[in-house]
Parts: sequence; C-alpha cells; structure tokens
Amino acid sequence: MNTDARLQLSVIVPTYRRPDLLERCLQALQRQTLLAVHYEVIVCDDGPSEGAQAAVCNAMTAMPHGPMIHYVEITDTQGPAAARNRGWQYSQSPIVAFTDDDTVPDPGWLEAGLNAMADGADVVTGQISMPLPEKPSDLELDAAGLVRAEFVTANCFIRRDILQEVGGFDERFGMAWREDSDLHFTLLKAGYSIVKEPAALVVHPLRQMPFAAGIGMQKKVLFDVLLYGKHPRLYRERIRRGPPWLYLFISFLMLLTVFTWLFGFDGLALTSLSLWVLLTLYFFLRRLRHSALTARNVTELLLTSIVIPPLSIFWRIVGVSRYGARFP
Repeated sequence: MNTDARLQLSVIVPTYRRPDLLERCLQALQRQTLLAVHYEVIVCDDGPSEGAQAAVCNAMTAMPHGPMIHYVEITDTQGPAAARNRGWQYSQSPIVAFTDDDTVPDPGWLEAGLNAMADGADVVTGQISMPLPEKPSDLELDAAGLVRAEFVTANCFIRRDILQEVGGFDERFGMAWREDSDLHFTLLKAGYSIVKEPAALVVHPLRQMPFAAGIGMQKKVLFDVLLYGKHPRLYRERIRRGPPWLYLFISFLMLLTVFTWLFGFDGLALTSLSLWVLLTLYFFLRRLRHSALTARNVTELLLTSIVIPPLSIFWRIVGVSRYGARFP
C-alpha cells in the first residue's frame, strides 16, 4: 500500500471480465491533470482474470511515471458493491473517488472533484455524459437515464472516514443496481452535505447490448425491493411514487385469461385477453414512441413488452420473500 503523505485521493474501479474497457478507463485515469503523486488507482477484480491483470500491467508499462495502480483480487464475495468496499478499505488516502471500468473520465475529473471537496463538502457527485446515436434504441434510451441520476458510483467522491462511519456499501446488492441509491439515501439520512460539481465530468459510452437484454435485467428488481425496505420514504420521493400499476394490471389480465380459459369461462377469457392485448399494445407503443423505428428495435420492444411486466412482478415477489420487505 502507498502510505505517501502526499497521497490525497484513491480512485476505486471495480471490474468484471471487461479487460478492454478497463484498459481504456485506466488510460483516461493516467491522463488526469492532478499530479500523479497525489492519487492512486485501485482496480478491484470481481472475477479475477489474467485479462484484468494484463490491463493493469499494460497501463503501468505505458506510463511508468503515472499514478500507482493496485490490482486487488476479489474472491470472497460477488458484486460491485462488495468490490467497491474492498477497494476503499484497501485505500490509504482521505478521499475516495468511485468510477466504473466502462467509463472514460475527463482529464480534469479528479482535480475538479478534489477542489469541490476542499470547499468543505462531505460528498461530491460529478456530471455523467452518455452520448446517444441519432436514432437510439429503447435500451439505449433507458441506459442514458444515468445522466439524470442524482448520485451514481460511476462518478462520486466521498471522505473515507464517512464511508467507515456508514459501513460503505450494502453487499446484499449483488448486481450493479440500486447500491448507489442505497448509499445515497444512507448519506442523506445521516445529514452529510452532498454537492454537485458539473466540472467533474465522466463520459460513459454506451455498450453494445444483446438482443432483448431487458428481459434479463428484470432480476434487478430484487434490489428495488431491498432498497424500498430500507428507505421507503426516500424511495417514494425520489424513485417511484407508487406501485407499478400498469405491470400489475397486465400481469393480472394475463393470469385471468389463462385461468378462465382453463376452467371453461370462454367469454370472460376473451374479455380479459382483449384487455391484456390493449394494455400490452399501449405499453409497447409508449416505449416505441421516442426510440428508433428499426426492425431490431421494434421486434425487441414487441417481445419485451409481453415478457417484462409479469417477469418484473415475479422478481418483486421473490424480493419480498427474500428480504422480508413490502411490495414497492
């Protein structure tokens, strides 16, 4: 570990089997305007691999006089929340900065964040830029919602003693979803000052996602349940004001259609089926309205509009059972 008194800031970068993106991120972190002796980079490998180790070695070889880059293997747990915990616990500086392996921090990112912290803030959140193509897909539009988030671990600075006091990240958030909101709400409840610094810029390029990736993403709803159970008032104020009524109605009509048909109530089954088709079509058109009219996007939206509502409700129910929380 680096115990140099000049060290002012530690950058934590969790990674998982994306060595090409990690290397790009490390190159951006090496080009910071902040003097190299004032910061270190800690790469927390959530799936220890030769690729990530090679990315770290390549970065240090390319810039031997740059900041120290530490490689930390994470083998005792899984998920970005736990990886970030191992990172800040390993760090030695009084201020911790978080970003992700698929980001490209602006050259002035660390200096802007550090200056904002010097003005007395406990926590600083920077600006996220996520360039969109001319005709974005629904998945790309959904991902770009990150730029409007109040607090994201792709771009934030926190005093290390505060992380120690609040216990860092809740490691039950086993996927990259809501662990940053949980820390944000914990900090708000504790009364810490959180300052926005637009000059602390991180670019977050879109990644190519597989077809119908939104179906697999529904498992993340588990962590909405966990977050709601921990912070019900803040969840309602800042994320969702009430239950997902559209998903509930669509799922209810789907089940009603199946059961009434099985028990021979053909008229009721036809009525519920018609209502299900109308609501599903409404959901599909609402999502299509602002996204690209390409064959892939239209097909993807049609499929996922059928599958997502019941799957989302299913994972909510699993979350309620797993975490003993209320239905969000």
